[in-house]
Amino acid sequence: MTKNGIACRNSKMIVNLDPKSSVENNINFVSHAHTDHLPSGKNGIILATKETKEIANIRGRELANHVEHLDDFALYDSGHILGARSLLFDDVFYTGDICTRDRGFLKAATIPKCKTLITECTFGKPEFIFPKLEETIKKVNELISELYNKGKPVLLLGYQLGKAQTLSYLFGHWEPVYYHDSVKEMNDLHRKLGVQIKPGLGHTEAASKDLLEKKPWIMVAPLMSESNQFVKDMKSKYGAITVGFSGWAKSSFSYGRKNDYSIPLSDHCDYGELIDLVKRSGAEKVYTVHGFVDEFAADLVKMGFDAQPLRENSLDEFL
Repeated sequence: MTKNGIACRNSKMIVNLDPKSSVENNINFVSHAHTDHLPSGKNGIILATKETKEIANIRGRELANHVEHLDDFALYDSGHILGARSLLFDDVFYTGDICTRDRGFLKAATIPKCKTLITECTFGKPEFIFPKLEETIKKVNELISELYNKGKPVLLLGYQLGKAQTLSYLFGHWEPVYYHDSVKEMNDLHRKLGVQIKPGLGHTEAASKDLLEKKPWIMVAPLMSESNQFVKDMKSKYGAITVGFSGWAKSSFSYGRKNDYSIPLSDHCDYGELIDLVKRSGAEKVYTVHGFVDEFAADLVKMGFDAQPLRENSLDEFL
């Protein structure tokens, strides 16, 4: 682990895994298009999916020198967001952000066998066990129905890229459905890339046509706190009820986001799924990154795995 992220060296090359800055003469793997995984700079080869490249473009980040395939490198669907991939090379499997649950149009991650596993552990503590998706869908549909019967519009809040598209896909059968302008832009791109998300007006156009006055309705918007001006406006003008979706919901790590209702829903593995991922990989050595790295590695050691957290200077290079 270096200041620029994870660097893996073998006799032929250096592979940078989700580097902060792409590196000249190296292979730079970009697992997906969330901004904390997009590199700055235009150096070296960028290995990523076309979906990641397209999403990065509309977020103002160009992935120059982009390729989708390289010999001796295998990309696996990580189930995180559209275009997200994990990487297997030289018997090393790097998960990137990963989810082993089907969620609407997103399918569960594929886990290959490997000798060395580098896994994220965003939710690597036992308190993070998520309900089954079917239970969540049922609960949310019942909640929307209850609020509709009271004439209340509903804001479904989730991260602009990933969660918002899942919410749009799962609950787009409600009428009418609107989208925050930023979510609409991302949904439109998903449709262009082949995802069947229901079209709908952005909030600016809907408001300009006085459609939001005709309640109830649902709107999918980015995850925001009650103090956000957009949320304040939706509440004061239309009496909207907020439903926030996050893996951090109901936990002691909610980071202060408070909505009228909080629903656990994540684009990452929960604790049990992370344990299962490690077992399925058959890895002889496990490195934990991103999240509860110490706690999860310690739990794995107690279970008999050879595991350790990977942080800056803990391991400059390997292979």
